[in-house]
Amino acid sequence: MKNKVSYYRKKYGYSQEKLAEKLGVSRQTIISIEKERYNPSLPLALIIAEAFRCKVEEIFFLEEDDYK
Repeated sequence: MKNKVSYYRKKYGYSQEKLAEKLGVSRQTIISIEKERYNPSLPLALIIAEAFRCKVEEIFFLEEDDYK
């Protein structure tokens, strides 16, 4: 799954550490999500979307090839 966590984090002026603190996760979790090595659980994805005041599907999405 692809994501725009890094884009939104920078847009809102959060460091990885500050975003992790806000979400109640480790900085390593944020790094792993941004590098697309880790897909967050649905509850965490919803919390991330809420933090950025947008819909989950604006941040997390599948590439067309992922449907095949």
